[in-house]
Amino acid sequence: MASDPTAEMAQSVGTARKAASALSKAPQRVVNSGTGDVIFLWLTRSVAAFTFILLGAIILSLMAASWPSISKFGASFLWSTNWDPPAEQFGALVSIWGTIATSIVALVIAVPLSFGIAMFLTELSPKWLKRPLGVMIELLAAVPSIVYGMWGLLVFAPVFSQYVQPLLSNTLGNVPLLGGLFSGPPLGIGLLAAGIILAFMILPFIAAVMRDVFDTTPPSLKESAYSVGATTWEVVWNVVLPYTKGGVVGGIMLGLGRALGETMAVTFVIGNTNAFQNFSLMNPGNSITSLIANEFAEADPGLHTSALMELGLILFVITFFVLAGAKVMLARMGKSEGKK
Repeated sequence: MASDPTAEMAQSVGTARKAASALSKAPQRVVNSGTGDVIFLWLTRSVAAFTFILLGAIILSLMAASWPSISKFGASFLWSTNWDPPAEQFGALVSIWGTIATSIVALVIAVPLSFGIAMFLTELSPKWLKRPLGVMIELLAAVPSIVYGMWGLLVFAPVFSQYVQPLLSNTLGNVPLLGGLFSGPPLGIGLLAAGIILAFMILPFIAAVMRDVFDTTPPSLKESAYSVGATTWEVVWNVVLPYTKGGVVGGIMLGLGRALGETMAVTFVIGNTNAFQNFSLMNPGNSITSLIANEFAEADPGLHTSALMELGLILFVITFFVLAGAKVMLARMGKSEGKK
């Protein structure tokens, strides 16, 4: 006797629904299967809640400490260039510009170099060199920031002022629009020098993360690309990078966070001046972290301390928007997959 196809299909659908329902209920039964699982569940929830509580406490404490400065200067604190503690006149534009400029310079230099290092280690390096070179990069990340700062002031700055800055002024300084960034006397210290030192500091972090995420690419994907005649560059650009874009962006954000929050290395070479002349990277300047480090110990209780705390709050907000922007960018990249 022939079977009814409709009945068999209905029976299969019913079986699939029962299996899906059982699978959806399985995690709940596992969680509630014993006292240990319940304790573990609430312990992990407590740790997650503690993170939010700690973050909220930091924000509230920064806002409370900086409220006298916020109430007196208002939004003008953000674009004022005046920083005069004896007169109790404060503005954050110089330090905000210094923080952003040095971080951008560091990323522009460090990201391509890190990509090249990671590409060499994962695709081109011989086996005998891969491990020693990887260890050397990781050792660079362990060098204290004050060592970078001392090296930058005593070794890098004299060479930079004598050879590099005059060359930049005579070449890029003559380019329209771009020339304003490279005009000024070759002092050896300033925003550009601080950005280069920051690039040396964040390069091992970004390179190490890129190398690790590049290694997670399945060999079958790369071998398939090589089999159709793709070059090493095409494999990395069209296969490895799309597969590991989340980790790559995470590594870049890790380096950017290090650059935004770095204190001692920047303090040695940035110049530590609050005078704003123009947007040239050759000029000495200040960053939020270096300004706080230099003045917080000697700041008078009251408006001066409150202004420094508001600088810390501004740095917190900048970091938040940077991370939020990275998350938005990753979300858009995920939505665009498969549309090209």
